[in-house]
Amino acid sequence: MIKKSILGLMFSMSFSTLAGDLEQLRSQLNLLTSFTASFEQVVKDEQGEILQKGKGNIALQQPNKINWQQTEPDETLLVSNGVKTYYFDSFAEQVSIFNSNKLIQSTPFILLTSNDEKLWQKYTVTLANNAYTVTPKSLDNAQVSALVIYFKNDKGLEKLEIKDVSGQTSYFDFSNSKVNQKIDDDTFKFVIPAGVEIDDQTSN
Repeated sequence: MIKKSILGLMFSMSFSTLAGDLEQLRSQLNLLTSFTASFEQVVKDEQGEILQKGKGNIALQQPNKINWQQTEPDETLLVSNGVKTYYFDSFAEQVSIFNSNKLIQSTPFILLTSNDEKLWQKYTVTLANNAYTVTPKSLDNAQVSALVIYFKNDKGLEKLEIKDVSGQTSYFDFSNSKVNQKIDDDTFKFVIPAGVEIDDQTSN
């Protein structure tokens, strides 16, 4: 009986801690109404071998607005206006279009700009070594198995680690950060270039 009580207390304390970590992360992100920065990216496999390096720029704005532009080694652009998300690969000359809410369900990345209660309930958050690790409660249809978020005092995000279901991890280090400054609305609009192939998945 005593053993069961101890186990129950441990479980209760663990659950309380996890809930506290989630709310703490949400509170910190709520203070980040907008964020822009340059980034350097390193992609590693499960053994820690470097597969690719890259550079680019990011702009985030609540709610659910993202502009993620990679300039090296290839030029790609992901733009979300909160309703639709566009992914443009200039080398392939192709634009893929998604419903943003479906993209939200498959990756925790969009949590950076969302305060949707139902969405947050799909994830667990743990705080350790000054980093928040966000993991989906279910990996069904998930693209990302974990998102690790580091903050830098009043400079917003310091770095991100995105672990995908294949075992690869992308590391992003941010610089030239600007927090809670006005971002032009056009940053989150995408005009489809003439002549490119269009992969519209919004009806799926």
